[in-house]
Amino acid sequence: MEAKHQWKGWIFLAPALILMAVFTFYPFFKTIGITFLNGYNPLKATNQTFEFGIQNFIDAFNYPKFTSCLYNTIIVTIVTVPISTMLALLISVALNSIRPLQKILQTIFFLPYVTNTIAIGMVFAVMFSVIGTPSRFTTVGVINTIFGTKINWINISMIGGSNASHFTRMFVLCVYIIWNALPFKIMILLGALQSVNKQYYDAAKIDCATKAKTFWRITVPMLSPMIAYVLITGFIGSFKEYTASVAVFGNDLNSIDMNTMVGFIYNQIALAEFGRAAAGALILFAIILVFTMFSRWVGSKKVHY
Repeated sequence: MEAKHQWKGWIFLAPALILMAVFTFYPFFKTIGITFLNGYNPLKATNQTFEFGIQNFIDAFNYPKFTSCLYNTIIVTIVTVPISTMLALLISVALNSIRPLQKILQTIFFLPYVTNTIAIGMVFAVMFSVIGTPSRFTTVGVINTIFGTKINWINISMIGGSNASHFTRMFVLCVYIIWNALPFKIMILLGALQSVNKQYYDAAKIDCATKAKTFWRITVPMLSPMIAYVLITGFIGSFKEYTASVAVFGNDLNSIDMNTMVGFIYNQIALAEFGRAAAGALILFAIILVFTMFSRWVGSKKVHY
């Protein structure tokens, strides 16, 4: 009887499978094929002859900005994902323990998630901007005003002054990404936290357990499946980060060495270097796959289902 009705399931799955085949599987395998075709260019005549080889990978690794793009992507991932996850966990616990105005606070924390990313990035750029000369700043930005500093955070140059350092630019970018990633993670972790059986916390109170011990022995283990999910999706999203850099620093990212791997791929497509772009995409896919498998392996040891 079950075999007779399986065709109904395939009918319901067919639209999703067709869309995935057209927009996911075909581009994926097409990209792999392009990677090993030297001199491939779909904009040229159709009677091209190609060589099969790994020259596209060699060209990608030898490209002057490839190393900085890879470095920026890895730094952003390593810094932002753990920090944003821990902050989201702490904020979720705090929100769950607050009864008055809980719904209003949840809405406030969720607002950045539905706000335009480019608009938020422009606000961050203004907050950290510095205009003027080292001896006379006409605008020092909100951050410098609050802390009483005169740091050139992100500006490419100032009259009579030096460019902002790569460290300060990376700091601003990481702060923006962390802040922008918090709403989604808070929403996921808060929903999981509210489904935890309250009997565990009642038992902890009876045993006079401290809040710190309750957090590490009950809250974290019970939320470990969602924490693992947030970490894995966070790693994948950070490796594909590009919009944040454009939002804060503008389109000319190569001149200030703030481009990412996705930006490197876009730039190669704009230069009609499709083989090099495909090689960069495959390298990025391999890195994401390794990190994802490692995260799943760690999760299988530490996650409690």
